Amino acid sequence: MSEQSTKWLEADEQAAWRNYLRGSARLSAQIGHDLFETHGLTLNKYEVLVRLSESDDWSMRMSDLADDLVHSRSRLTRTVASLEQEGFVIRETCAKDGRGRICRMTDEGYALLEKLAPSHVASVREHLLDKIGHDDLIELGRIMATLLDDPATPAV
Repeated sequence: MSEQSTKWLEADEQAAWRNYLRGSARLSAQIGHDLFETHGLTLNKYEVLVRLSESDDWSMRMSDLADDLVHSRSRLTRTVASLEQEGFVIRETCAKDGRGRICRMTDEGYALLEKLAPSHVASVREHLLDKIGHDDLIELGRIMATLLDDPATPAV
């Protein structure tokens, strides 16, 4: 794309874009910090356990889990390997095709999630919901969903 054909951001658009970048980074850092300081678990690991808890039999195909979390396959593999070492998940060969891998949460993983969830939700409320309010949070979710539905958005 040549500079002449570039439609530059207007000043208010640039400010909004930068606020989005800084705000989302700060929010993730704050919530991640609260989770780690309180329970020694990263936000990535917590989100893996959440997704598994919401799935049938507490299990998901690794590729589907990576897509759901918008993580690269290698990033998810590292996260799951660490959770597996800690006894919170196990990986199994997919019975349907014998090629894929299934990640299954253990009873210990579910117990940990039950223990962490109340403080995690309190952190989300403190750092996001209490600051922007219910209606803006719902609108933010709607806006972000449009990005997830955009087929032109590259997967990580």
